[in-house]
Amino acid sequence: MPELPEVETIARDLRGLVVGATITDGRFDWPRTIAGVPPGEFAGWVAGRRIESVGRRAKFVLLELSGELALTIQLKMTGQVFVTRADAPLDRHVRVVLDLADGRQLRFRDMRKFGRVGVYRREADGRLVPPSMSVGDLFGRHGPAPLADEFTLRAFRTRLRRRKGRLKSLLLDQSFLAGVGNIYADEALWRARLHPLRRAEGLRPPDEARLYRAIRAVLVEAIERRGSSVDDYTAPEGDGTMQERLAVYQRTGLPCFRDGHPIRRIVLGARSTHFCSFCQRLPVADRAGAAAILKAGREAERLAMRRTVATRKAAATRRRGVRWSELPAGEGIVGRPSRTRRPVLPANAAR
Repeated sequence: MPELPEVETIARDLRGLVVGATITDGRFDWPRTIAGVPPGEFAGWVAGRRIESVGRRAKFVLLELSGELALTIQLKMTGQVFVTRADAPLDRHVRVVLDLADGRQLRFRDMRKFGRVGVYRREADGRLVPPSMSVGDLFGRHGPAPLADEFTLRAFRTRLRRRKGRLKSLLLDQSFLAGVGNIYADEALWRARLHPLRRAEGLRPPDEARLYRAIRAVLVEAIERRGSSVDDYTAPEGDGTMQERLAVYQRTGLPCFRDGHPIRRIVLGARSTHFCSFCQRLPVADRAGAAAILKAGREAERLAMRRTVATRKAAATRRRGVRWSELPAGEGIVGRPSRTRRPVLPANAAR
């Protein structure tokens, strides 16, 4: 599932493609994709609106529209966003199409149908609420943004010391931090030398500092590399390269870059979790409670290692979605109109 770096990349790409464009119509082929307003009212809310800006909050792309509205795009597992010519071929997995006045379309493609495109009203206090009511802020239960300037080490420690539970589960909790998901939780814990099953209440101040720095560092690097193009993720202007820099995620059985020991994989909360049991030691106090999870992980690893190397590589690279490079070639098929230059992004755009 795309996480903060991938969604930030999509938002940056869209910013150079659609800011200033006017939406003339909107349609969909799967009503459950529409959020915030009744599906039958979707076109009426977006038609005639100018796209004023594009940003990101947590794992949502935010298109600020004229009239104090916001269009939200939640990618979920297989969501993709493209900007194409209106006459570019459609495929059966395109769920939402926004017609633009300049002859292009913004298309939301989602094979698994878990993604959502929503319309919300921007309140004076910054809340996003359904247009027909003044309650139910879309981000009311989200935690702070991990790359925000105000999210200091002190703020992180304060939040961390109020929580209990295993570190991996805590990092995936969007009410704790907004935007961190499975890939970068694994990578941050590896960088911080902390076991994913370690309990938060047992961390010492140096552990907290390492984890704070690791979370921010891996997210910043992933944004610079346009995210990790594994599974179905791609952005309007191309793939990311962070997958080439991942230390543990999807590297089960391969040697750890620090010490050469094989990377382990367990399942925690129905999510694959990757770590090195040598440099990410689990404290003695946490081992008894984690024994059953670790045992199940070892049994699953033995079964997985029976597959051939070719089979494992194919499973790791299998994609369900169309690649950006597989869209029809030609001037204007993907991206900005001809003779349009991309604006320079502000230095703090990732925040």
